[in-house]
Amino acid sequence: MELGKIIFSNHINQRFEELVFILHFNDYFSYQSNAIDYVDKIYDFINTDIYTFPNKITPKELLHLGYKYIFYRPNQRTTWYIFFQQSNNNYLITGILNNHCEESAFI
Repeated sequence: MELGKIIFSNHINQRFEELVFILHFNDYFSYQSNAIDYVDKIYDFINTDIYTFPNKITPKELLHLGYKYIFYRPNQRTTWYIFFQQSNNNYLITGILNNHCEESAFI
């Protein structure tokens, strides 16, 4: 099976850049390079696993983020929810949040 394209919306690219700053500024990571590595692992997960990881239909309260989602759990405390639109085997990444956000209560 031929892999499709994965496209990150401009909003998501901006969110990832902000996330690096937030993680370092709030002392989740002592070094900015560690925060960059953390965010890179989220990117890597999306780019390698979105094709095969079982996706779920987004609850109606969160449809503004995307129609489907997958989750990535980098550690025991945090789960990232990656929202997307899918056409055939092409993916547009449209939203992301983690279990520490109020919106995650709908998942």
